[in-house]
Amino acid sequence: MTTKPENTVNSTAKNSSHLSSAERRRKSSRFVSELKRIAASDRISGLIMLGFALCGFVLANLPFTYHAFESLREYVIRIPILEIHLSLGQWAQDGLLTIFFLVVGLDLKQELTTGSLSNMRAAAVPMIAAVGGMLAPALIFVGMTFAWSSVTHGVETVANGQIFPAEVVAHGWAIPTATDIAFSLAILALFARALPGSLRAFLMTLATVDDLLGIIVIAVFFSNLHHGWWAFGIIAGALIWAWAIRRAKVPWVIVALAGLLMWYSMHEVGIHPTLAGVLAGLLTPSRPLMGEHDARAERYLHKIEPFSALLALPLFALFATGIHFDELSVRLFISPIVLGIILALVVGKPLGVLTASWISTHILKLKLASGLKVRDLLPIASACGIGFTVAFLMASLAYSQPELSNEARFGVLVGSLLSAAIAAILLKRQSDRFEHAETMEERD
Repeated sequence: MTTKPENTVNSTAKNSSHLSSAERRRKSSRFVSELKRIAASDRISGLIMLGFALCGFVLANLPFTYHAFESLREYVIRIPILEIHLSLGQWAQDGLLTIFFLVVGLDLKQELTTGSLSNMRAAAVPMIAAVGGMLAPALIFVGMTFAWSSVTHGVETVANGQIFPAEVVAHGWAIPTATDIAFSLAILALFARALPGSLRAFLMTLATVDDLLGIIVIAVFFSNLHHGWWAFGIIAGALIWAWAIRRAKVPWVIVALAGLLMWYSMHEVGIHPTLAGVLAGLLTPSRPLMGEHDARAERYLHKIEPFSALLALPLFALFATGIHFDELSVRLFISPIVLGIILALVVGKPLGVLTASWISTHILKLKLASGLKVRDLLPIASACGIGFTVAFLMASLAYSQPELSNEARFGVLVGSLLSAAIAAILLKRQSDRFEHAETMEERD
């Protein structure tokens, strides 16, 4: 009987260990690459968020899941040192959503310095269209609110029979003004394969400006300032972040602490804490530093985006749409809040975008991209009626009453789905026309 020398056995074991370790690293690398690919896909990430949104609504209304889902959403997580006591639903809104707003801030910084918004002349029409796309839905919602109240003698009756003054209901004017860029681009990716890149660029620019205007609306109209001394915490956190993020070797512990200081200071001062993400993104360098090949804002955006698309947004959508109704009846669809938001999203958004685009091209004499006309923007304008993320957030900020907030979020869900369906049909037809025109040109 022969035996292998001890050193040979040890060598074999080491080689086996190295191989298994290398294999684990390769699998981990493939897994991370796959997550990044999914997060970068507008189509997949948009459908994931929609799936979680519908799942939240179903779980909150099925008799055998309602209580468990409600208990999960209302489970309180406390941080005693900071005296913060928030439920899981609130942590998803105020905490996880900060990751999404950080992505928005990084994207905005990149677009403002080197992207589509750096050339104001080229971006003028979609920028004006974004303003129109926010004004028209707000006017339609407020107009319908007071028109309804004139019939009901100054009060609004919501679906569950409760009565609120028209002025209280009108506080939701900002809810239908937001466009969800992720889901809009998902619809574009699914149904508009043959559209020219100029239409996608138009939507990207419009949605970016829409995000910026939405951030301003949240900061100005939905902030309740108190404990003003915490403003110094915001300033200190911003200065530390701006200094640390520009170092040759970034001290990530200091960066994280600066971000937490901004978040907590905004929470204490009365500004919605998710805006700390926007501020951090805008303070990140968007041009290469110290001989780097790419900008840090762009690099960090690609690293953080998977967490936003696959964690923050789906969980936020799950809890945001987890609204319980004792009875899902026709009365819910004729509630002034639900009906007002649906009309504002489905009709007001495209009407505002198209009207503002017509004014900017025919009266202000600005130019669309070569080959585009205002009528070509109708499918894109319909896609702008998809609200979701920021609209859900604004619904919770606009109404402190659960009854109004729930109906508003239901209106956002229905209005966004209707807008998505209309946009899908129009985009498919428009894509087919462009594809047919290209085929005919090739034959000629």
